[in-house]
Amino acid sequence: GLNFIDLMVRQGNIDNPPKTPLVPGFECSGIVEALGDSVKGFEIGDRVMAFVNYNAWAEVVCTPVEFVYKIPDDMTFSEAAAFPMNFVTAYMMLFEVANLREGMSVLVHSAGGGVGQAVAQLCSTIPNVTVFGTASSFKHEAIKNSVTHLFDRNADYVQEVKRISADGVDIVLDCLCGENTGKGLSLLKPLGTYILYGSSNMVTGETKSFFSFAKSWWQVEKVNPIKLYEENKVIAGFSLLNLLFKQNRGGLIKGVMDKLLNLYNSKKIKPVVDSLWALEEVKEAMQRIHDRGNIGKLILDVEKAPTPLMANDSTETSEAGEEEEDHEGDNENKERMPFIQ
Repeated sequence: GLNFIDLMVRQGNIDNPPKTPLVPGFECSGIVEALGDSVKGFEIGDRVMAFVNYNAWAEVVCTPVEFVYKIPDDMTFSEAAAFPMNFVTAYMMLFEVANLREGMSVLVHSAGGGVGQAVAQLCSTIPNVTVFGTASSFKHEAIKNSVTHLFDRNADYVQEVKRISADGVDIVLDCLCGENTGKGLSLLKPLGTYILYGSSNMVTGETKSFFSFAKSWWQVEKVNPIKLYEENKVIAGFSLLNLLFKQNRGGLIKGVMDKLLNLYNSKKIKPVVDSLWALEEVKEAMQRIHDRGNIGKLILDVEKAPTPLMANDSTETSEAGEEEEDHEGDNENKERMPFIQ
């Protein structure tokens, strides 16, 4: 699976970035080729998906058994590689942190991305949940049925939300950071929960920019604890990778995965795969995420041969990570979507 966190790792926009050379990637699916001496519950030949603390973008991956899960019979390998990060993150934020219940409302940014689509699907499993989403206008047609109210990410979504729900929302899920932090807190109802789970606004150009990094943090509204107390608001942060690999909560995540796989088997949720890419095409695949052009998850497929680039394909960096509206129609070919301008 290819996630936005992989772009942040590449640019060094994370705490203690690993030393190169390294193999990126945090989730994968495949077939068990070998087992440790004390491993139980799995056999060679099993179809599995797994979390990996780096090294997932490889032909052979080794990871502790607590991070490995069997793939349901009717789930494809590409769906399995798209499943763990997005759905566990969405589930943990909605149900473990924010305690989503019937009749609540949720605002999710990047509603067309992998986590955004997982959030929308999980919200649909609870009665009468209203989902407000922001996304680039070229994605609206493809995702309009997955959320209740959809707004252009560049529009004044605060006023649009308040026009529909004067009191605001119960839950805000923010993967952008920057100025959206203050906006999200302002939209919270009393006893509402704001959750920061990413900072994609810090990824603008091809390399780490101190200016964009500083600007993004400068825009973050300074949170006054007394104000939180007076307004009865909750502010939280969520990092699945830290929970797994630094805070040793693999057992908790396994319980969440069991619930998610039950939802999948009952056909209530299904991972959205944007496109498949050969390992040799990782540059183009990362560019698609960088340009925010994907709807759902991008997958690197070790068995896929590279697709010859067409004359009008482009892998050049867009201006400061701005979303381009001329990607419209990219999602029609699930097998491979080069940058057709």
